[in-house]
Order: sequence, then C-alpha cells, then structure tokens
Amino acid sequence: MSSRDHAAAAAVARVAVAGDGAILGVGLAICAATSWVKYFASSSSLNRIRSAPSPRISDLRALIAASDGECEGEGKLVVVRGQVHLKPTADSNWVNSKNQSALISQGSGERAVIVQQTQTCLYNEWRGIFGWSIDLHALFAKSWREQRSSSLRSVPFILVEGGQWPNSGYVHINLDGSTHPLPLTTVYHQLRPIQPTPYTFFQAMFGNGYPVALLDEEKILAIGKEMTAIGKCGSQNGALELKSCPDLPFFLSDMTKDEIEARLAANGRILFWSGVILGAFSIGLLSFTIFRNWRRWKQWRQRSRSRDRHRVTDAESTAADESGNVSDEGDVPEGQLCVVCLMRRKRSAFVPCGHLVCCVQCAMYVQHSVSPKCPVCRQTTYSSIRIYDS
Repeated sequence: MSSRDHAAAAAVARVAVAGDGAILGVGLAICAATSWVKYFASSSSLNRIRSAPSPRISDLRALIAASDGECEGEGKLVVVRGQVHLKPTADSNWVNSKNQSALISQGSGERAVIVQQTQTCLYNEWRGIFGWSIDLHALFAKSWREQRSSSLRSVPFILVEGGQWPNSGYVHINLDGSTHPLPLTTVYHQLRPIQPTPYTFFQAMFGNGYPVALLDEEKILAIGKEMTAIGKCGSQNGALELKSCPDLPFFLSDMTKDEIEARLAANGRILFWSGVILGAFSIGLLSFTIFRNWRRWKQWRQRSRSRDRHRVTDAESTAADESGNVSDEGDVPEGQLCVVCLMRRKRSAFVPCGHLVCCVQCAMYVQHSVSPKCPVCRQTTYSSIRIYDS
C-alpha cells in the first residue's frame, strides 16, 4: 500500500471516530438496516421458491390449466428442470431442428443458444514520471481503463425433459426484460499483449498508467445443458412460456431446486446474524456517544455557572477591600487560615452545619462541586454565608 493510500485510510479512520464514534455508529446502523432489508427479501424469496411446485415439463400444461383462475394474466410460479435446446419452428420437428441456425462458439466450436464475448483492457498503474496523482488523460478522453467491450448474442430456446421430446413436451424460455445473471460457461480465455505506441508513451508520461494487455473471454450456454428455471409459466399463443420474476434472485441456474434453497437459507442466516451484530454494535456505540456527550454538556454547564459565580464573588471581595475592610490575604494568623487553600482568611460559614473554615473563594468551589460537603464534618451543605468582622 502506498503512502497516499495510508493517508486516505487514516483520514477515513479520523472521520469514522469523529464525535466519539457517532459517524461510525450511524454507518453501522445503516449497514445493519441494509442487512435486515436483504434478509427479509431473501426469506421471502426462499418461502416463495419452497412453496412453488416443481412438476415435470410434460405436466406443466395440466398444472397451468388447473390454476388458470389463480394466475390469470401473469402465470403461475413454477420450478422446472430440463435440457437446453433450440426453439422449433412451425414447420420443423425434433429430427431436423438440429439443423437450425445455432450459435457456434469461436473458441471451442460448440453449438450454443447464448454467446457472450468480452474484451477488457488491463492496465499497469503507476504515478507517472512526474509523480502526479491526477490522470490528465482522463480529462480529455475516456480512459482505456474503462474500455470494456461486450457483446451478447442469443437465439430462442426451450427446456425439454432429457431426450424425451417431442413425446414429453417443452416450455419456451423468454429472456425479455430479465436482469438476472445467466449461468454461462467460459470456453475461451486468452491474454494478448499490447504493443507500445507513441500514444502509450503519452499515457505513461501524463497519466496514472498505460495499457499492457487485452483479455478476450467467451462464455456460452451450450445446447444440451441441464438447467433449472424459476419463473412465471403461462400459455402464449397455445405454447407454454416461462418468464422471469424480477423480485426473485434466480431465473436460470445450473443448480437444482434443493441447492438453490440451501444457498438462500445460508445467505439468510449470514444476513440475519450480520444485522444482529451490526445493530448491537451501532446501538452500543451511539448510546455511549450520547451518554458521554451528555456528561460533557453537564460538566460544561456546571463549570460555566461556577465561573459566573466566582466572578461575582471576586467582584464583591474587591469592592469590600476597596471600602476599607482588611484584606483576606497577607499576614493572617495561623488559626484563621482557610483549611482548603491555607492562604486566605476564613470568611464563609456553611449551612446548615455552621462551620467557619473556608475563605469565600474556596467556599464557592465547595458549594458548586458535584457533591458539596463541609470539609470538617462532611455534612451535605446547601449554601454558605459570608461572615464580616465588626
């Protein structure tokens, strides 16, 4: 880690503990609330998937027909498992559907229904020959660090029971509007170095890095792969169609229904205990912050009142000295010295005990302390009275 990273981490730590940890406590509370929101969403998804029927694909039509009144317009939530195949056309059958236009992987030559090709530029980061921390190149053009080209091609496909179609039937998979991640398999992965150019020298001089390689990747959803689909199943133009549910975390997956339920249950436990631990820490930290700042405020109020009263007492003492009274300091007999400071004459008696043992200033200090008590008898005092010589 560089010195700049250490400085940034130290600044973040100072901000986090500012105000006796109030900012850190609020941050922990936000994280705890986020964990609880995700936990309830995960629990709701788990309960819905558990209660969803998981029939065979050949039984889907009967299931949908029996529940038309329950799920009219949006379909019924089901969990089905089958093999990926090309969608047959109206004038094709299972035999010649293998000759339909499938996507061919350039890296492996496999036939697929979804092909995703990604190219990413890898950077060698540094501070530049001038040690600048600002990427000047990013001010004028888009940095290569952000250049990531990706293309996704797909053809209509269906899920069928293993090798039994057309006798068992099939269900169409509709990807329109789906934002769920696709269970693609990486079949091609190559790293190609980039030859330096004059523009690369310009980036190295005025930027924070320069490109060194291109990473080419290709992922596919191969024909014949066993998949589990979770979504709303309905009838579209006489054919069964399965659509994704936006509020569920899965649509297509290579895991079985039991494996999906186990993963959601594990994630729910992690989110639950994360919310409990973070919430307990945030409550404790915020309670400590409130209590400590309340005590500081109380002490500040007491000190302010004590200073104000000392000013009044000092003003009264000065006025008394100027009017001709004998000064409390100077050559004072030993028996008349204040028992607290041993510098000034005894002038104040405590109420209700009546002991004349302190000067005016020390009596005020005792009177405005947290627990005012007479220095001699240790009895709680309520006020003090100044005694004047005749």
